[in-house]
Amino acid sequence: MTTFTPENAEDVFSTVRWAAAEQAPLEIIGHGSKRGIGRPSQAEHTLDLSKLAGVTLYEPAELVLSAKAGTPLAEIETLLARNNQQLAFEPMDYGPLLGGKSGRGTIGGVLAANLSGPRRLKAGAARDHILGIHAVSGRGEAFKSGGRVVKNVTGYDLSKAMANSWGTLAVATDVTFKVLPTAETETTLAVRSLLDDNAAAAMALALGSSAEVSSAAHLPYPAVTRVADGALGSDAATLLRVEGFGPSVAYRINKLKDLLKNAGPLEEIPGAASQALWREVRDCTPFADGSDTPVWRVSMAPADGHHMVMALRMQAAVEAFYDWQGGLIWLAMAAGDPEAELVRALVKKFGGGHATLVRAAPAYRAAIPVFQPQPPALAALSARLKAEFDPSNILNPGRMMAGGVSAKVDAATEGAST
Repeated sequence: MTTFTPENAEDVFSTVRWAAAEQAPLEIIGHGSKRGIGRPSQAEHTLDLSKLAGVTLYEPAELVLSAKAGTPLAEIETLLARNNQQLAFEPMDYGPLLGGKSGRGTIGGVLAANLSGPRRLKAGAARDHILGIHAVSGRGEAFKSGGRVVKNVTGYDLSKAMANSWGTLAVATDVTFKVLPTAETETTLAVRSLLDDNAAAAMALALGSSAEVSSAAHLPYPAVTRVADGALGSDAATLLRVEGFGPSVAYRINKLKDLLKNAGPLEEIPGAASQALWREVRDCTPFADGSDTPVWRVSMAPADGHHMVMALRMQAAVEAFYDWQGGLIWLAMAAGDPEAELVRALVKKFGGGHATLVRAAPAYRAAIPVFQPQPPALAALSARLKAEFDPSNILNPGRMMAGGVSAKVDAATEGAST
């Protein structure tokens, strides 16, 4: 097995062109922070993009940043913070959940996995902020899509097609994202001691108000004890984040307090403490215990999620917490078996959605579908897209499903599940 470590786009092009000619499968990685997601690699060689790094363009006034695909996300976030800017979709860091270090993800991986965070409700995901890419398809052909301006009129947006493809369609060499100003301040209002159903109602009420809540999550026991160094105690916490200018945030927090005064005890979490808390929600810190016990990432309608979790708890030992107003459910199975058939059957029963097995032992990842199986028509469309970009199936073969076909056309096919 050979590991290729290109330092520029030309090296990537020549490597993929060689692999296409030889029909030699390649595993595509950045720093490997998300290597444990998906089926185990079935590739002969590794294309390591970690040396393809560096910011190539940053124009704060134009709200645009371009970087080579292997650039660490932490480096980009530090640069943006110095200019009071951010990637508004606050991409998740999978490293700690998968037993690795934090800050190892790359900007190319952000697009490939279509990452997002608690602000998904307001800001969307990576695909909603990508402006352009340079990439090499599995045919060994270099192409580019989009541009470096926020208003860019083109044909079919191949940049968005790469989102959620997990490196199965093309190898991105350079990506361009829209960036946005960082909020002046933020405060989180925590409603304490709510059961899951009451928390769902409180979050729906808050999101439907004029308070402009940017994030809503619910941490039941014991998940609540594993954030903020245990400072929140053991009572469930329903979290509502408000961001913006100081006076506006204070006014909107007071509106929420009045709206939810009968829901339960209320607690304000200001500034830096709020930011740290939402990073822990984003990165699934309650389940980042260094083990390989199964963890599911389930997206479904916010009104249905807690019903599904209750039914699951009647049949399996499971812990859960909720993000995206309850539309994103993190599940940690107490035993080693992911209980895939049970989880997906209940998701289907309670309104439908998408269940992705983001952590499990390699034997389970190889034996069961890690990503949500697609309906036949959509699966056929995905197969045609894969055939156009990577007809010899050399890019991350088998990562998304047995046989190597890409499991997703794009993130829009699964609503808000990635």
